[in-house]
Amino acid sequence: MYPTISEFLKSFGINIPLPIQTFGFFVALAFLFAAYFLMKELKRKTEEGLLQVQRKKVIENKPVSLTDYIINVVVGFLLGFKFVYAIFNYAAFAENPQEVILSGIGSIPGGLAIAALALYLKYDEAKKLKGKTPKEVWVEVQPYELVSNITLLAAVFGLLGAKIFHNLENMDEFLRDPVDALISFSGLTFYGGLIVAAIAIIYYGKKNGIPALHLCDAAAPSLMLSYGIGRIGCHASGDGDWGIVNTVAKPDFLSFLPDWMWAFKYPHNVNQDGVPIPGCEGKYCYELPEAVWPTPFYEAILGILLFIFLWNIRKCITIPGMLFSIYLVINGVERFFIEKIRVNTEYHIFGMGITQAEIISSFMILLGLFGIFYFRQQHKNKTHEQSTES
Repeated sequence: MYPTISEFLKSFGINIPLPIQTFGFFVALAFLFAAYFLMKELKRKTEEGLLQVQRKKVIENKPVSLTDYIINVVVGFLLGFKFVYAIFNYAAFAENPQEVILSGIGSIPGGLAIAALALYLKYDEAKKLKGKTPKEVWVEVQPYELVSNITLLAAVFGLLGAKIFHNLENMDEFLRDPVDALISFSGLTFYGGLIVAAIAIIYYGKKNGIPALHLCDAAAPSLMLSYGIGRIGCHASGDGDWGIVNTVAKPDFLSFLPDWMWAFKYPHNVNQDGVPIPGCEGKYCYELPEAVWPTPFYEAILGILLFIFLWNIRKCITIPGMLFSIYLVINGVERFFIEKIRVNTEYHIFGMGITQAEIISSFMILLGLFGIFYFRQQHKNKTHEQSTES
């Protein structure tokens, strides 16, 4: 396992301390790839007339306000406070970037210097605007031009929702060490992030003239791909999303596969779970006492394959809401069955053990099946009405 990118580079004999956790790196990749494919899909829908270009009123030559100065100074100070400290204490920053970023430590001179620079830049901007008359103008905004804002919303609300749902599911861990539970990049619940981010993005899309159903359809393949890429990060870092102990012997017909694809102890995992590895020195010298199902690896493969499936059928499906409904079903089915061999906190309902993910995935399957039936029926009724009128 490679808890950090530095640990990965070490395996090739390259010793460069970098403040980048492997899981966080793959989460960033997931957002980038999702944004790229979402942009392509929004462009296609716009070219086909399914989405409309929006006209927005903006103010040109708007004078710089006191609030603008204050915001620039505050942001500049915070950036300098942390960035300058990180430069002069790079070893500590590379070892634990979250602790440095989210703690109260920093460089006051660095913060003041960057705040002063930010103040000057805003003052220079105000000078250039002096004498110019503010005026309202209309600009055209393409739907795909909003992808950067959508990605930012997905990142902020997705990570927030993922943390909230994970800590609700693992309340004992949260109560034992709430600070680490909140700032750690491991311990994220995908469905929590999906639910919270979806609410924020649908609201944003509606405000900017993108119908919710078309936005959901455009995002469906990207969501599946980002899930698969994120699971690569889970597996590569060993963040605890592994399966239960695997006592089943590997079948002969799979003998050509590496043993870790069937059962794995996740040595050097980022959570430092398990037992010490003999002869190992360093921070990440633990492995599980027994081999488990490598469920993140399975989900990474399934997520990418299901993305390819959704991407290839998207042009064939013309009923709004249908593609997203299909996504809900296949994602729900995949997650429901992987839970059977995955470590997770169980809730006991009517004498049955069930996980949070099983509850949400079951709801997703039912909602997706309902959506397939409902949108198909709506389309039939609409087509019938149009044929009757003509």
